[in-house]
Amino acid sequence: MTPTTDERELIDRAREGDRDAIQALYRLHAGRVLAVVRRLAADEESAADCAQEAWVRAIRSLRDFRGESAFGTWIHRIAVNTALLARRSGRRRAAREEPLPPALEVAGSQGPAGDALLRRRLDAALARLPEGMRHVLVLHDVEGMTHEEIGTTLGIAPGTSKSQLFKARAQMRVLLRPLAGAVENEGAVCNT
Repeated sequence: MTPTTDERELIDRAREGDRDAIQALYRLHAGRVLAVVRRLAADEESAADCAQEAWVRAIRSLRDFRGESAFGTWIHRIAVNTALLARRSGRRRAAREEPLPPALEVAGSQGPAGDALLRRRLDAALARLPEGMRHVLVLHDVEGMTHEEIGTTLGIAPGTSKSQLFKARAQMRVLLRPLAGAVENEGAVCNT
């Protein structure tokens, strides 16, 4: 998909250094950029650094954007590569997620608070996966990339991507099993 006329105009203006156009592109795509690097970096501080670095790289490389794909796709790829490069270059997490106390209950929680707690538990389980498995799982199941695209991005064979995805899903099932048990047990408690 190529950029829309409005987005193409913003890109052209941004190439000329128009700050308003750069800010408009940022507002349009910042959420998705931060979301992908957050999943790959596994902590907020590293994610923020990677997202910022991705935007710096994108703005500096804006003249290289050919418009053969959507700008969102292009900046997304830069963000993924930036996050993976940060991991490979040895930058370690500055802060780790706090483990959730076992007394917290997800089951039966309704609305945004329950969703936020479930998201925290999923993110904590995801952070416990080995790096290669986590990257493949996020890129395939969350970002929707094919095994061929993942192979190109990570420098691995598509078969390796498939294997890593299978192992990652299996490990996530094990890590999230206590959560599934809590849901089943709560249903039994509520019926008594």
